[in-house]
Amino acid sequence: MNINDSTLSLRRLADSDMTESEFLRSVENNLIPMQQFFTYYKCAIMEIETKFRVLNEQFSINGESNPIEFIQSRIKSYGSIFRKMIAKDLPRTLDGIEKNVSDIAGIRVVCSFVQDIYRLADCFLRQDDIFLIEKKDYIQKPKPNGYRSLHLIVEVPIFLENEKRLVKAEVQLRTIAMDFWASLEHKLRYKKDLPQDKLDMLTDDLKTCADQSAQWDIRMQNIKNILESD
Repeated sequence: MNINDSTLSLRRLADSDMTESEFLRSVENNLIPMQQFFTYYKCAIMEIETKFRVLNEQFSINGESNPIEFIQSRIKSYGSIFRKMIAKDLPRTLDGIEKNVSDIAGIRVVCSFVQDIYRLADCFLRQDDIFLIEKKDYIQKPKPNGYRSLHLIVEVPIFLENEKRLVKAEVQLRTIAMDFWASLEHKLRYKKDLPQDKLDMLTDDLKTCADQSAQWDIRMQNIKNILESD
């Protein structure tokens, strides 16, 4: 069974007036096409993680420090996909999800220094089986709340028993400071029971922390550059 074979199945289970809980129950009743669909994205994550680990090893062989601190990955949950389908009024089919949702597979590469981010991204994108769809540089142009990271939407081929497929994935590259800030911001953003004045205060404080962490990244990069120039 391929994605096109399972399209009608998902169309029947995802009616326009369906709630999220009803959608999740329907998914459970149609697990075979859904599992196959998400297997493609798991394979894409493995391909991309391997590419970054090879690059990290290559830098080590060349006598350089490893630029990657750690790599994390995740597959977007059914509920998150459903909410995005609703918000963007997307077709409720596997084919519609595949074409319109580009971050089902997510890979986060955390680096020591800002320059490592751009160097790794450049090496990664130069590989002839990686196809860049979109690039968003939130390091040079942070989001209003202070969020910083380099986002790459790419397509990577995966090789199956009888076919090759191009699968979309989102790669985020950030420093340790950026990752720490984003993790805390994400947790606080869902504290919906706080009064508005406290939420506003936390928003301002988080923006200040983001600006300060950006300065730390700059200073640490400068220290590294001075040490390497001697």
